[in-house]
Amino acid sequence: MVSPELIRRYPFFAGLEHEHIVTLANAADEVTVEEGHYFFREGEELCCFYVVKEGAVAILVELPDQEVEHSLAGQLTGEIHTREVVISTVGPGEVFAWSGIVPPHKATAMAKALTPCRVIAFDCKQLLKAFEEDHHFGYLMMQKAAQVIRDRLRDTRIQSLAYVAE
Repeated sequence: MVSPELIRRYPFFAGLEHEHIVTLANAADEVTVEEGHYFFREGEELCCFYVVKEGAVAILVELPDQEVEHSLAGQLTGEIHTREVVISTVGPGEVFAWSGIVPPHKATAMAKALTPCRVIAFDCKQLLKAFEEDHHFGYLMMQKAAQVIRDRLRDTRIQSLAYVAE
């Protein structure tokens, strides 16, 4: 658990009622990770969503490495060389792993610590249960998740255009 006052500091949670802030605080823990730590990889089921307290986290996707020739057999079996491409960087006060509260609760990208990080990890199962009990809270959090999704789509579009231009 973290203090409700800590949760209140972050703009993502602005406009939530006190009881919602307390619910979030009860579902949260502070976590410290080293540079290079992968929080999750694409396709994994997410148990948490995060707010960066200190440090920087890269949101990455794997793309085929254009520098390596891929055989047809390799392409058919999925044995192709890939490279990680940063589509967004998340810093203090920003949210990542929003997919944990949006069905099917699977990671749509990877997240890797670019620096040593302190994050607040929110237990998604606890929150989803709270959303079932308080639909207004769930609605407000889905609105906030939609804003993050919008921003990630914008970042992905910009990165895609840069990748194609290479």
